[in-house]
Amino acid sequence: MSKDKGTYYITTPIYYPSANLHVGHTYCTVMADAMARFKRLCGYDVRFLTGTDEHGQKIETLAKAKGVSPQEYVDEVVDGIKKLWKTMEISYDDFIRTTEPRHVERVQKIFMKMYENGDIYKGEYEGLYCTPCESFWTESQLVNGCCPDCGRPVQAAKEEAYFFKLSKYADKLLELFEKNPEFLQPDSRRNEMISFIKQGLDDLCISRSTFDWGIPVPIDEKHVIYVWLDALTNYITALGYPDDTELYDKYWPANVHLVGKEIVRFHTIIWPAMLMSAGLPLPKQVLGHGWLLLGGEKVSKSKAAKAGDVVDPVILIERYGIDALKYFLLREYTFGQDGVFTNEVMLKRMNYDLANDLGNLVSRTVSMIEKYCNGVIPASTTNDSIDEELKAVAVGAASKVEKQMDKFAFNMALEEIWIVVRRANKYIDEKMPWVLAKEPEHKAELDTVMHNLAESLRIISILIEPFMHTTSKEIRKQIGLWYSEAEWEDAFVFDKMNGEQVKKGKAIFPRIDIEKELEELAALGSAKSENESVPLDLKPEITYDDFDKIDFRVGTIIKAEKHPKADKLLVFQVKMGTETRQVISGVAEDFKPEEMVGQKVIVVANLKPRQLRGMESKGMLLFAENGKRCEIVTTTAPDGESVG
Repeated sequence: MSKDKGTYYITTPIYYPSANLHVGHTYCTVMADAMARFKRLCGYDVRFLTGTDEHGQKIETLAKAKGVSPQEYVDEVVDGIKKLWKTMEISYDDFIRTTEPRHVERVQKIFMKMYENGDIYKGEYEGLYCTPCESFWTESQLVNGCCPDCGRPVQAAKEEAYFFKLSKYADKLLELFEKNPEFLQPDSRRNEMISFIKQGLDDLCISRSTFDWGIPVPIDEKHVIYVWLDALTNYITALGYPDDTELYDKYWPANVHLVGKEIVRFHTIIWPAMLMSAGLPLPKQVLGHGWLLLGGEKVSKSKAAKAGDVVDPVILIERYGIDALKYFLLREYTFGQDGVFTNEVMLKRMNYDLANDLGNLVSRTVSMIEKYCNGVIPASTTNDSIDEELKAVAVGAASKVEKQMDKFAFNMALEEIWIVVRRANKYIDEKMPWVLAKEPEHKAELDTVMHNLAESLRIISILIEPFMHTTSKEIRKQIGLWYSEAEWEDAFVFDKMNGEQVKKGKAIFPRIDIEKELEELAALGSAKSENESVPLDLKPEITYDDFDKIDFRVGTIIKAEKHPKADKLLVFQVKMGTETRQVISGVAEDFKPEEMVGQKVIVVANLKPRQLRGMESKGMLLFAENGKRCEIVTTTAPDGESVG
């Protein structure tokens, strides 16, 4: 292995332990693991960090519903996450938990550093809050009246809070994006962030006082540090900053933060601004990958159950092995773009690439060496143009893989490897060793063919090691290299083997009966979904007394029109008995104004009036979402009548 290529620090997002992880979460971690293994193989001193983000209102609410403490709740989920990463043989160097004392103490010190630099102040926040995303939003940022990130409803919130002067760093952030376009990739994400900054940055709420599950603000313990200051700093607290800086001095700044596209904004606007405030170097690069989609929507267990697909990585690993799942995730999808996940797509990729191409090549090669050469890899003594072409393809692949990995193009890196695999299979068909074996005068050529095939497999075993390390070891075992580890430099040279004893093992990737397997997966997924109770994402618990305060009234829409300053808002005039009032709703994408006139609706009549883009709304209409669009809740009761 090469040495002294320097350090390489790669991180995944720290996952929110509200429930067990699915294959969508696995996708990001598999990419990070592959890159970490690749850099280690190439001779870098790698630091690979992952972990969990364990504070916030959502965790507190879920724990209460389950009748346990927040710490007990996250301990159970985190234990499951760690077991999954162990099952998948994820090669992380550190697992940071935001509830660990090392993190808590260091976050408080970083808070104080930003406070002493004049970038944190106390004020009052009034806005719209999404509990699942732990995010505040302005009215203009909502989509159909809901959170723009997750699509869930938001609720009005007002509380005393500490703020970070994010607006102060707007110009510096724009300069960062414009002068260093590689800081955020792909370009589409960078353009989104530039647009977001140019719309104007509000100062950031960084504390909460309405719940307790968080890190206390060191100067005011009535407040807990809000999730993004807490969570984002994990990348340096895990390195010991600010009190034990040996690892920090060695590995920071990070080479790459690998994150999902939904949290790019936090990592490329909030996180750099925080580092600027603290006077610390910025990470070298943030990469925002796309989502795995089921039916056009982000992968989740509930959506998978409806689609008949299995997204539990443990089940998939049990049936197909770790390497098959890793290969599919890395090979099928283009980094930065969304990709469609189905069990059928996965199984076809496993059959075509792994069973037909790689598995067949290993099986045929080892079997023929056992049959024609008494199981011993012979020396090469002949050479022709076909031999030379195979050698050139094989030894030329490593540099091409390096170029693709530098771009995080995992699918293209694997394509470069599979060019070698396919060329070796074609080489067998061209040389027809079974014909050569019938003629004693062709023994030298037959030996050369067996030698070249073994050499090709040796190089392939090196190239696939970062992506499928178990398969790499199995190939090396079968071709007699059980005693040695894969060395990246050895992928650039041919003719290193002579006299090794091969030993055929089990088929590394047995062929799958896709139709039968899909039926079994569908049955398995259906049974699992029926037996599983997955908690709903709910707003904070209320009492019957709270509910009794809501006054529902029946009304008739007598007029409806689009809001003059907001395309997503409709303005309704609603007659409720003796009173007619104006109510504004974010449903313009689901309803035309004319189809709403005459509808009998239910109004939350005692909701405090609020301004929506310059117009007053007095109340709220009840709608229900069916997964595709909103449906209005209607009634036949007389206008003005109380409901409930």
